[in-house]
Amino acid sequence: MRAPIILAVDTRDLEIAKRWIEATRESVSVYKLGLEFYLTFGADGVSSLKSEFGIDIFLDLKLHDIPNTVASASSAISSINPRFLTVHASGGSKMIKAAVEAVPHIDITAVTILTSLSEEDLFDIGFANPALESAVALAELAVRAGARAIVSSPLEISAIRNAVGPDPIIITPGVRPSGSRKSDDQVRTMTPEDAIAAGASYVVIGRPITGAWADGAAAMTAAASNIANQIIG
Repeated sequence: MRAPIILAVDTRDLEIAKRWIEATRESVSVYKLGLEFYLTFGADGVSSLKSEFGIDIFLDLKLHDIPNTVASASSAISSINPRFLTVHASGGSKMIKAAVEAVPHIDITAVTILTSLSEEDLFDIGFANPALESAVALAELAVRAGARAIVSSPLEISAIRNAVGPDPIIITPGVRPSGSRKSDDQVRTMTPEDAIAAGASYVVIGRPITGAWADGAAAMTAAASNIANQIIG
């Protein structure tokens, strides 16, 4: 049974990406293709995975520019038809609305505060409020502008869910399965099952699953299945 997992396919090897998808399809619901993948393989690479496997794609480009440019960039990938396309909520309501109007068939997904940032980092950047307050404000702004999904740290899920209501999709990176070692740059973290219990719709997981590939496809399948079972019981 598939769990609400978005697998981060962080690789510049297209064949490896295909093997990862094959190994995890029974447990994973959506596959995240980020800037590294897109700059390496472009729209054709994303389309090839969609057509071969019939999977939902979370295209994590984090668009952030003036409204007209973001609208044009969104339109440029319209034919790929990912399920989710990320923009930075800090780009403002006009920018988010421009993306929403450019690709109404895609769930524009607003990123609030990067999970790699600590409270100290935020104040260094110039944020006036702590992460929780800032993330909630950005989420509310994004939903008012038409975003159908929000990305936030797991530590902000509950407050954002209370603020935006039950309908918007909340996606959270920065989750780390019980017993896994810290091997990434995430700062504000939570276990996947706790994140779902707090109100997340999906959790983004990468190396705790893809790292098992070093021991073969069966090991990766088992890793995905184990984490899925932790989430859905």
